[in-house]
Amino acid sequence: MKEFDAIIIGTGQAGPSLSARLAAAGMKVAVIERKLFGGTCVNTGCIPTKTLVASARAAYMAKRAVDFGVMINSDIAVDMKKVKVRKDGVAGRSNYEIPEWMKKISNLTVFKGHARFEGPHTVSIDDGVLEADKIFINVGGRASVPPMPGLDQIDYLTNSSMMQVDYLPQHLIIIGGSYIGLEFAQMYRRFGSQVTVIEMGSRLIARDDEDVSETVKEILENAGVNIRLNAECIAVEKSDEKVRVKVDCEKGDKAVHGSHLLLAVGRTPNTDDLGLDKAGVDTDARGYIQVDDQLRTNVPGIWALGDCNGRGAFTHTSYNDFEIVAANLLDDDPRRVSDRLLCYGLYIDPPLG
Repeated sequence: MKEFDAIIIGTGQAGPSLSARLAAAGMKVAVIERKLFGGTCVNTGCIPTKTLVASARAAYMAKRAVDFGVMINSDIAVDMKKVKVRKDGVAGRSNYEIPEWMKKISNLTVFKGHARFEGPHTVSIDDGVLEADKIFINVGGRASVPPMPGLDQIDYLTNSSMMQVDYLPQHLIIIGGSYIGLEFAQMYRRFGSQVTVIEMGSRLIARDDEDVSETVKEILENAGVNIRLNAECIAVEKSDEKVRVKVDCEKGDKAVHGSHLLLAVGRTPNTDDLGLDKAGVDTDARGYIQVDDQLRTNVPGIWALGDCNGRGAFTHTSYNDFEIVAANLLDDDPRRVSDRLLCYGLYIDPPLG
Protein backbone atom coordinates (compact mmCIF):
# COMPACT_ATOMS: atom_id res chain seq x y z
CA MET A 1 0.00 0.00 0.00
CA LYS A 2 1.38 3.39 -1.09
CA GLU A 3 0.01 6.38 0.78
CA PHE A 4 -0.65 9.82 -0.74
CA ASP A 5 -2.52 12.95 0.23
CA ALA A 6 -4.34 13.03 -3.09
CA ILE A 7 -4.92 10.72 -6.07
CA ILE A 8 -5.99 12.02 -9.48
CA ILE A 9 -7.39 9.49 -11.96
CA GLY A 10 -7.07 10.69 -15.54
CA THR A 11 -5.11 13.46 -17.25
CA GLY A 12 -7.64 15.42 -19.25
CA GLN A 13 -7.83 19.20 -19.02
CA ALA A 14 -8.49 19.23 -15.26
CA GLY A 15 -6.15 16.55 -13.91
CA PRO A 16 -2.66 17.85 -14.73
CA SER A 17 -3.39 21.41 -13.62
CA LEU A 18 -4.98 20.24 -10.39
CA SER A 19 -2.08 17.92 -9.66
CA ALA A 20 0.38 20.79 -10.00
CA ARG A 21 -1.66 23.04 -7.66
CA LEU A 22 -2.01 20.34 -5.02
CA ALA A 23 1.67 19.44 -5.20
CA ALA A 24 2.67 23.10 -4.92
CA ALA A 25 0.53 23.30 -1.78
CA GLY A 26 2.71 20.61 -0.21
CA MET A 27 0.53 17.59 -0.83
CA LYS A 28 1.95 14.24 -1.88
CA VAL A 29 0.09 13.58 -5.14
CA ALA A 30 -0.35 10.51 -7.36
CA VAL A 31 -1.62 10.83 -10.93
CA ILE A 32 -2.82 7.74 -12.80
CA GLU A 33 -3.27 7.57 -16.58
CA ARG A 34 -4.15 4.35 -18.37
CA LYS A 35 -3.82 5.45 -21.98
CA LEU A 36 -3.11 8.85 -23.56
CA PHE A 37 -2.01 11.87 -21.57
CA GLY A 38 -4.00 15.01 -22.26
CA GLY A 39 -7.41 13.42 -22.71
CA THR A 40 -9.80 13.91 -25.59
CA CYS A 41 -8.82 17.47 -26.53
CA VAL A 42 -5.15 16.71 -27.09
CA ASN A 43 -5.53 13.32 -28.73
CA THR A 44 -8.86 12.97 -30.55
CA GLY A 45 -10.68 16.26 -30.02
CA CYS A 46 -9.99 19.96 -30.32
CA ILE A 47 -6.30 20.04 -31.22
CA PRO A 48 -6.16 17.35 -33.94
CA THR A 49 -9.60 18.09 -35.39
CA LYS A 50 -8.99 21.83 -35.63
CA THR A 51 -5.65 21.04 -37.28
CA LEU A 52 -7.61 19.04 -39.86
CA VAL A 53 -10.14 21.87 -40.18
CA ALA A 54 -7.23 24.21 -41.01
CA SER A 55 -5.95 21.84 -43.73
CA ALA A 56 -9.47 21.56 -45.16
CA ARG A 57 -9.81 25.34 -45.25
CA ALA A 58 -6.45 25.63 -47.02
CA ALA A 59 -7.72 23.23 -49.69
CA TYR A 60 -10.98 25.17 -49.97
CA MET A 61 -9.21 28.51 -50.36
CA ALA A 62 -6.77 27.08 -52.90
CA LYS A 63 -9.71 25.93 -55.03
CA ARG A 64 -11.22 29.43 -54.74
CA ALA A 65 -7.94 31.23 -55.41
CA VAL A 66 -9.07 32.53 -58.81
CA ASP A 67 -11.99 34.32 -57.11
CA PHE A 68 -9.39 36.46 -55.38
CA GLY A 69 -7.30 37.05 -58.49
CA VAL A 70 -4.74 34.42 -57.53
CA MET A 71 -3.79 32.09 -60.37
CA ILE A 72 -2.51 28.60 -59.52
CA ASN A 73 -1.10 26.93 -62.63
CA SER A 74 -1.84 23.36 -61.61
CA ASP A 75 -4.66 21.17 -60.36
CA ILE A 76 -5.44 21.38 -56.65
CA ALA A 77 -4.97 18.04 -54.89
CA VAL A 78 -5.03 16.95 -51.25
CA ASP A 79 -2.44 14.45 -49.98
CA MET A 80 -4.23 12.88 -47.02
CA LYS A 81 -1.08 11.17 -45.75
CA LYS A 82 0.63 14.56 -45.44
CA VAL A 83 -2.50 16.02 -43.84
CA LYS A 84 -2.35 13.28 -41.19
CA VAL A 85 1.39 13.75 -40.63
CA ARG A 86 0.83 17.44 -39.97
CA LYS A 87 -2.07 16.68 -37.60
CA ASP A 88 -0.03 14.06 -35.73
CA GLY A 89 2.85 16.49 -35.34
CA VAL A 90 0.69 19.23 -33.83
CA ALA A 91 -1.22 16.94 -31.47
CA GLY A 92 1.83 14.84 -30.63
CA ARG A 93 3.70 17.77 -29.15
CA SER A 94 1.01 18.27 -26.51
CA ASN A 95 0.72 14.56 -25.81
CA TYR A 96 4.47 14.36 -25.22
CA GLU A 97 4.86 17.59 -23.28
CA ILE A 98 2.18 16.91 -20.64
CA PRO A 99 3.73 13.81 -19.02
CA GLU A 100 7.24 15.24 -19.33
CA TRP A 101 6.13 18.39 -17.51
CA MET A 102 4.33 16.40 -14.80
CA LYS A 103 7.31 14.17 -14.12
CA LYS A 104 9.37 17.24 -13.18
CA ILE A 105 6.94 18.46 -10.51
CA SER A 106 8.04 17.93 -6.92
CA ASN A 107 5.71 15.87 -4.68
CA LEU A 108 4.07 14.36 -7.78
CA THR A 109 4.28 10.73 -8.91
CA VAL A 110 2.91 9.62 -12.27
CA PHE A 111 1.60 6.08 -12.66
CA LYS A 112 0.70 4.39 -15.95
CA GLY A 113 -2.11 1.88 -15.55
CA HIS A 114 -5.83 1.23 -15.17
CA ALA A 115 -7.17 2.60 -11.88
CA ARG A 116 -10.03 0.85 -10.09
CA PHE A 117 -11.55 1.73 -6.73
CA GLU A 118 -11.20 -0.85 -3.99
CA GLY A 119 -12.92 1.41 -1.45
CA PRO A 120 -13.67 5.10 -0.87
CA HIS A 121 -10.00 5.87 -0.18
CA THR A 122 -8.13 3.10 -2.03
CA VAL A 123 -7.37 2.63 -5.71
CA SER A 124 -5.67 -0.35 -7.31
CA ILE A 125 -3.48 -0.17 -10.38
CA ASP A 126 -1.53 -2.84 -12.21
CA ASP A 127 1.34 -2.95 -9.75
CA GLY A 128 -0.24 -2.21 -6.38
CA VAL A 129 -2.73 -0.26 -4.28
CA LEU A 130 -2.71 3.48 -3.57
CA GLU A 131 -4.45 5.19 -0.68
CA ALA A 132 -5.45 8.83 -0.16
CA ASP A 133 -8.00 10.91 1.74
CA LYS A 134 -8.73 12.92 -1.41
CA ILE A 135 -9.44 11.35 -4.81
CA PHE A 136 -10.27 13.27 -7.98
CA ILE A 137 -11.81 11.53 -11.01
CA ASN A 138 -11.00 13.05 -14.41
CA VAL A 139 -11.52 10.13 -16.78
CA GLY A 140 -13.37 11.86 -19.61
CA GLY A 141 -15.57 10.11 -22.16
CA ARG A 142 -15.64 8.26 -25.45
CA ALA A 143 -17.83 8.01 -28.52
CA SER A 144 -21.23 6.41 -27.95
CA VAL A 145 -21.95 3.30 -29.98
CA PRO A 146 -25.72 2.75 -30.05
CA PRO A 147 -27.39 -0.68 -30.40
CA MET A 148 -28.01 -0.11 -34.10
CA PRO A 149 -29.13 -3.08 -36.20
CA GLY A 150 -26.28 -4.45 -38.30
CA LEU A 151 -23.57 -2.35 -36.70
CA ASP A 152 -21.73 -5.41 -35.40
CA GLN A 153 -21.41 -6.70 -38.95
CA ILE A 154 -19.47 -3.78 -40.43
CA ASP A 155 -16.40 -1.67 -39.80
CA TYR A 156 -17.22 1.86 -38.67
CA LEU A 157 -15.35 4.96 -37.57
CA THR A 158 -15.66 7.21 -34.50
CA ASN A 159 -14.01 10.54 -33.76
CA SER A 160 -11.10 8.57 -32.26
CA SER A 161 -10.49 6.16 -35.13
CA MET A 162 -10.90 9.02 -37.62
CA MET A 163 -7.58 10.28 -36.29
CA GLN A 164 -5.86 7.30 -37.98
CA VAL A 165 -7.41 7.89 -41.41
CA ASP A 166 -4.77 8.81 -43.98
CA TYR A 167 -6.86 8.31 -47.11
CA LEU A 168 -9.83 10.01 -48.73
CA PRO A 169 -13.13 8.14 -48.32
CA GLN A 170 -15.04 8.03 -51.55
CA HIS A 171 -18.38 8.58 -49.82
CA LEU A 172 -18.39 9.24 -46.08
CA ILE A 173 -21.74 8.61 -44.39
CA ILE A 174 -22.05 10.35 -41.02
CA ILE A 175 -24.76 9.34 -38.56
CA GLY A 176 -25.35 12.29 -36.26
CA GLY A 177 -26.06 15.91 -37.14
CA SER A 178 -24.45 17.76 -34.25
CA TYR A 179 -21.03 19.20 -33.44
CA ILE A 180 -18.67 16.32 -34.18
CA GLY A 181 -20.56 15.08 -37.21
CA LEU A 182 -20.88 18.47 -38.88
CA GLU A 183 -17.23 19.40 -38.40
CA PHE A 184 -16.13 16.19 -40.08
CA ALA A 185 -18.79 16.61 -42.78
CA GLN A 186 -17.53 19.97 -44.00
CA MET A 187 -13.91 18.98 -43.49
CA TYR A 188 -14.07 15.85 -45.63
CA ARG A 189 -16.24 17.50 -48.26
CA ARG A 190 -13.49 20.10 -48.66
CA PHE A 191 -10.88 17.36 -48.86
CA GLY A 192 -12.88 15.90 -51.77
CA SER A 193 -15.15 13.18 -50.37
CA GLN A 194 -18.81 12.83 -51.13
CA VAL A 195 -20.53 13.29 -47.76
CA THR A 196 -24.00 12.44 -46.44
CA VAL A 197 -25.17 13.39 -42.94
CA ILE A 198 -28.01 11.34 -41.46
CA GLU A 199 -29.91 12.83 -38.52
CA MET A 200 -32.89 11.31 -36.69
CA GLY A 201 -34.21 14.72 -35.64
CA SER A 202 -36.10 17.25 -37.68
CA ARG A 203 -33.11 19.60 -37.82
CA LEU A 204 -29.37 19.78 -37.26
CA ILE A 205 -27.77 20.86 -33.93
CA ALA A 206 -31.04 20.69 -32.02
CA ARG A 207 -29.62 22.54 -28.99
CA ASP A 208 -29.28 25.73 -31.04
CA ASP A 209 -31.90 28.18 -32.26
CA GLU A 210 -33.89 27.12 -35.31
CA ASP A 211 -32.62 29.95 -37.51
CA VAL A 212 -29.01 29.07 -36.66
CA SER A 213 -29.70 25.41 -37.35
CA GLU A 214 -31.20 26.25 -40.74
CA THR A 215 -28.28 28.55 -41.64
CA VAL A 216 -25.73 25.83 -40.83
CA LYS A 217 -27.74 23.41 -42.99
CA GLU A 218 -27.63 25.90 -45.89
CA ILE A 219 -23.87 26.41 -45.50
CA LEU A 220 -23.23 22.66 -45.67
CA GLU A 221 -25.66 21.98 -48.49
CA ASN A 222 -24.17 24.82 -50.53
CA ALA A 223 -20.82 23.05 -50.11
CA GLY A 224 -22.28 19.84 -51.50
CA VAL A 225 -23.00 17.95 -48.27
CA ASN A 226 -26.16 15.84 -48.52
CA ILE A 227 -28.36 16.21 -45.42
CA ARG A 228 -30.97 13.58 -44.53
CA LEU A 229 -33.26 14.58 -41.66
CA ASN A 230 -36.09 12.73 -39.89
CA ALA A 231 -34.26 9.45 -40.37
CA GLU A 232 -36.15 6.65 -38.65
CA CYS A 233 -35.35 2.99 -38.04
CA ILE A 234 -31.69 3.50 -38.96
CA ALA A 235 -29.95 0.20 -39.75
CA VAL A 236 -26.69 -0.65 -41.50
CA GLU A 237 -25.44 -3.53 -43.60
CA LYS A 238 -22.57 -4.49 -45.87
CA SER A 239 -23.06 -3.95 -49.56
CA ASP A 240 -20.32 -5.16 -51.91
CA GLU A 241 -17.58 -4.36 -49.36
CA LYS A 242 -19.14 -0.97 -48.78
CA VAL A 243 -21.87 0.17 -46.42
CA ARG A 244 -25.58 0.67 -46.87
CA VAL A 245 -27.53 2.69 -44.32
CA LYS A 246 -31.30 2.30 -44.19
CA VAL A 247 -32.83 5.64 -43.26
CA ASP A 248 -36.52 5.46 -44.17
CA CYS A 249 -36.65 9.25 -44.33
CA GLU A 250 -39.77 11.17 -45.25
CA LYS A 251 -38.17 12.31 -48.49
CA GLY A 252 -35.54 10.82 -50.78
CA ASP A 253 -34.22 7.30 -51.16
CA LYS A 254 -34.89 4.86 -48.35
CA ALA A 255 -31.20 3.94 -48.11
CA VAL A 256 -27.81 5.61 -48.56
CA HIS A 257 -24.85 3.74 -50.07
CA GLY A 258 -21.35 4.82 -49.10
CA SER A 259 -17.78 3.67 -48.71
CA HIS A 260 -17.25 4.52 -45.01
CA LEU A 261 -19.41 5.13 -41.96
CA LEU A 262 -18.70 7.59 -39.12
CA LEU A 263 -20.73 7.42 -35.91
CA ALA A 264 -21.17 10.83 -34.27
CA VAL A 265 -24.16 10.27 -32.00
CA GLY A 266 -22.90 11.53 -28.67
CA ARG A 267 -20.53 10.66 -25.87
CA THR A 268 -20.38 8.11 -23.04
CA PRO A 269 -18.44 8.69 -19.78
CA ASN A 270 -15.50 6.39 -19.04
CA THR A 271 -16.94 5.32 -15.70
CA ASP A 272 -18.11 1.76 -16.32
CA ASP A 273 -14.82 0.07 -15.36
CA LEU A 274 -13.63 2.19 -12.42
CA GLY A 275 -15.18 0.13 -9.64
CA LEU A 276 -17.28 3.09 -8.51
CA ASP A 277 -19.67 0.72 -6.75
CA LYS A 278 -16.88 -0.33 -4.37
CA ALA A 279 -16.39 3.30 -3.40
CA GLY A 280 -20.12 3.95 -3.18
CA VAL A 281 -20.04 6.75 -5.77
CA ASP A 282 -23.41 7.51 -7.35
CA THR A 283 -23.90 7.74 -11.11
CA ASP A 284 -26.97 8.52 -13.19
CA ALA A 285 -28.63 6.19 -15.70
CA ARG A 286 -26.10 7.15 -18.40
CA GLY A 287 -23.06 6.57 -16.20
CA TYR A 288 -22.24 10.20 -15.40
CA ILE A 289 -20.92 10.73 -11.88
CA GLN A 290 -23.32 12.78 -9.78
CA VAL A 291 -21.74 15.89 -8.25
CA ASP A 292 -22.89 18.94 -6.33
CA ASP A 293 -22.29 22.56 -7.24
CA GLN A 294 -18.67 22.32 -6.11
CA LEU A 295 -18.06 19.01 -7.93
CA ARG A 296 -18.13 16.81 -4.83
CA THR A 297 -19.62 13.34 -5.19
CA ASN A 298 -21.88 11.77 -2.58
CA VAL A 299 -18.79 10.20 -0.98
CA PRO A 300 -16.76 12.59 1.22
CA GLY A 301 -13.27 13.07 -0.17
CA ILE A 302 -14.11 12.15 -3.79
CA TRP A 303 -14.62 14.71 -6.56
CA ALA A 304 -15.40 14.28 -10.29
CA LEU A 305 -14.16 16.75 -12.90
CA GLY A 306 -14.51 17.09 -16.65
CA ASP A 307 -16.69 15.18 -19.08
CA CYS A 308 -17.36 12.29 -16.69
CA ASN A 309 -19.57 14.42 -14.42
CA GLY A 310 -22.04 15.49 -17.12
CA ARG A 311 -21.77 19.17 -16.14
CA GLY A 312 -20.05 20.23 -19.35
CA ALA A 313 -18.58 18.53 -22.39
CA PHE A 314 -15.95 21.01 -23.44
CA THR A 315 -12.25 21.54 -22.82
CA HIS A 316 -12.85 24.88 -21.15
CA THR A 317 -15.54 23.51 -18.82
CA SER A 318 -13.18 20.75 -17.74
CA TYR A 319 -10.47 23.31 -17.02
CA ASN A 320 -12.99 25.45 -15.16
CA ASP A 321 -13.83 22.39 -13.04
CA PHE A 322 -10.18 22.40 -11.96
CA GLU A 323 -10.42 26.10 -11.13
CA ILE A 324 -13.55 25.54 -9.02
CA VAL A 325 -12.05 22.64 -7.05
CA ALA A 326 -8.72 24.41 -6.51
CA ALA A 327 -10.44 27.60 -5.40
CA ASN A 328 -12.53 25.75 -2.82
CA LEU A 329 -9.73 23.55 -1.49
CA LEU A 330 -6.76 25.91 -1.59
CA ASP A 331 -7.93 29.52 -1.89
CA ASP A 332 -10.90 29.70 0.50
CA ASP A 333 -12.92 30.88 -2.50
CA PRO A 334 -16.35 29.18 -2.73
CA ARG A 335 -16.68 29.03 -6.51
CA ARG A 336 -19.53 27.01 -8.01
CA VAL A 337 -20.51 25.41 -11.30
CA SER A 338 -23.76 27.39 -11.32
CA ASP A 339 -21.73 30.63 -11.52
CA ARG A 340 -20.31 29.57 -14.88
CA LEU A 341 -21.42 31.38 -18.05
CA LEU A 342 -21.07 28.69 -20.69
CA CYS A 343 -19.65 29.54 -24.11
CA TYR A 344 -19.21 27.01 -26.91
CA GLY A 345 -18.56 26.87 -30.61
CA LEU A 346 -19.21 24.72 -33.68
CA TYR A 347 -16.10 24.76 -35.84
CA ILE A 348 -17.51 24.59 -39.27
CA ASP A 349 -16.36 27.46 -41.48
CA PRO A 350 -17.54 30.07 -40.61
CA PRO A 351 -17.63 28.97 -36.97
CA LEU A 352 -20.81 29.15 -34.92
CA GLY A 353 -20.36 30.77 -31.51
